[in-house]
Amino acid sequence: MEFGSIEREIYVEAAPEIVFEVVSSPDHLKQWWPDDARYDAVPGSTGEIVFGDCNAGGKVVAFTVVDVRPPTLFSFRWTQPAGEVAAVGNSLLVTFDLTPSGDGTVLKMTETGFREMGWEAAVLEETYRDHVSGWGHFLPRLVAYVPTLRVRP
Repeated sequence: MEFGSIEREIYVEAAPEIVFEVVSSPDHLKQWWPDDARYDAVPGSTGEIVFGDCNAGGKVVAFTVVDVRPPTLFSFRWTQPAGEVAAVGNSLLVTFDLTPSGDGTVLKMTETGFREMGWEAAVLEETYRDHVSGWGHFLPRLVAYVPTLRVRP
């Protein structure tokens, strides 16, 4: 296995403008992925996402917005050590590419940078498998969350 990148493609029954908000806005992000998210959706913005309760073993993860092109692309780097500027070699890059398709949007998620982290083989493999499992769990939650945004009569 390569352990170099993770790619997932899902169909979301909503316009790219809506899906873009769901993948880029901290308020929406925390409805389907982390338990909390704090950052501005502008290139260069730094912040954090939080998984679980920090007082009970939860984890705070550094987060840096890389590129914002509504409604087609949102990318960020994450997992860099706290206090360090996110860069190749100390963080992973996640990109959401959005393409209109029929009445909805094809969302392609790509996460790269695993090999560049310099981890020993066992850590690389464990982290990669953890992220594969994580995206497999969280992306379907995004698909399920989007219909809750529709305005009801």
